[in-house]
Amino acid sequence: MSRPNMIFAALLLTVSAGAMAQPADPGSARPMRGMAMGMSAGPVVSLSITESVDAAPDKATVSTGVETRALTAKETMALNATKIDALVSALLKAGIDRKDIQTAGINLSPQYDYSNRKEGEGPRFIGYQANNTLTVTIRKIAKAGELIDAMVNAGATNLNGPTFGIEDTSKLQEQARAKAVATSQTRANFYAQAAGYKSARLLSISENGEIDTPRPMMMARDMAVASAPSTKIEPGQLSTSITLSFRYMLER
Repeated sequence: MSRPNMIFAALLLTVSAGAMAQPADPGSARPMRGMAMGMSAGPVVSLSITESVDAAPDKATVSTGVETRALTAKETMALNATKIDALVSALLKAGIDRKDIQTAGINLSPQYDYSNRKEGEGPRFIGYQANNTLTVTIRKIAKAGELIDAMVNAGATNLNGPTFGIEDTSKLQEQARAKAVATSQTRANFYAQAAGYKSARLLSISENGEIDTPRPMMMARDMAVASAPSTKIEPGQLSTSITLSFRYMLER
């Protein structure tokens, strides 16, 4: 290679090396700084907190109905209709709103006698049985026992319940949420201090749902009420629960 060509090649190498040595675009360094910050941050603590608020129920649901038997399907259903009408009338008279009385099911089935059969003989047909079931919502808890007695007096042959509930749990849920948030912050701060950090910073909250569960409560009653012949109903209390999930960043 001639001397002029060698000088030109050396200049190219010098320019290339200088270009490679230029500092990177400041914007390209930002992810690196962010990554370094992420690596120096404290650990993340995940918590699942469930808090409950107790309150007395304000409604009760009772399943009731009538059962009838007769030789023919038509006669069985007619007899059943008469009895269920009497039961509904008694409920309305006792102060139950018609909107709180709902038909839960009607069943008609043949009945057979399987006893005292000779070998090779089938069961003996003995007629039909009809069932009509109602779901009744009682909104005056104090009168629940009286209403159940009124159902039986009106001809009810089936009873199941009561199941207690709270019509509007929104305020109870808000109270449970507030308790859960306070509990989570206290617990996160404890973990932070125990692990050598100064505090815990909230990153996220998510809600998992609610549940109402019965919580028995002893209720005082005087002897005069206790000795009354009517059915006694103890509503106790219901627990409205909220479960929240939290994520906290521990900070120095």
